[in-house]
Amino acid sequence: MKTLLALPLCLLASVLSGAPVWLTDLDAAKAQGVKENKPVLVDFTGSDWCPPCKALHKAVFESPEFAAAASRYVLVELDYPRTKPQSSELKAKNREWQQKYAVNSFPTILLLDAKSGDVFGRVAGFGGQTAQKYLAKLATYKNTPEGKAELAKEMKDTADRSAKSRVLGQKINEAIAAKDFKAAEAALEEIFDGVTGPRRAVLPFNKARILFMIDPAAKEKALKYVNEALAAAQGDEAMTRSFKAFRDKLMSAEDAAPKAAGEPKKGA
Repeated sequence: MKTLLALPLCLLASVLSGAPVWLTDLDAAKAQGVKENKPVLVDFTGSDWCPPCKALHKAVFESPEFAAAASRYVLVELDYPRTKPQSSELKAKNREWQQKYAVNSFPTILLLDAKSGDVFGRVAGFGGQTAQKYLAKLATYKNTPEGKAELAKEMKDTADRSAKSRVLGQKINEAIAAKDFKAAEAALEEIFDGVTGPRRAVLPFNKARILFMIDPAAKEKALKYVNEALAAAQGDEAMTRSFKAFRDKLMSAEDAAPKAAGEPKKGA
């Protein structure tokens, strides 16, 4: 009991409740990881302002599935709040870690080798996956030379796709301004070249949005694209809800096109 009473109250509550324990000091987490021979899972989050961060915590980190798997890792949360009080020392340390690991979006989850601090897993953003699917993704990352090489390739491919998407996104904006749906459609097809699975459902969905922005009279054709997107998104509840909401707006619209960004959905 003396050991328990020596713990900070927040950690003591976590231990007694069986909830995963999140540290806030990455150096301490790495030291614990070395001692326990475990990797470190780092959550870069904006706890009081970032909707995807909050969704990730609710759907994954507060789930029974994560509680059962948490013992595989040493957990550390690096928070970047906007209103929540935080010491200047902690802010400075967290900024250093953010710069070291080139984290430029929230949430970002890293898996680190506790001894070397090397990254062998990285997941940026949160797309509404179930806890089971999210944990399965984390499990694909391996703390081996081959695993780190695969991650490096994955990161390079992601950066290349992002750069390409920015260029094509500009072409789409220009096509929308020129009311040239064929040009916008061609750019969209190029962006989604090679995309498979439910994520490809975003292609016909964006076609519907852009077509209706260019020509509100083409509502029937836009609805066909939305229905195509819904068929392709089966099994993804978040996308299905979003697509159905747009379809409802489309069906009730008359002359005014809905407000929507010209660029395709980020991360597609």
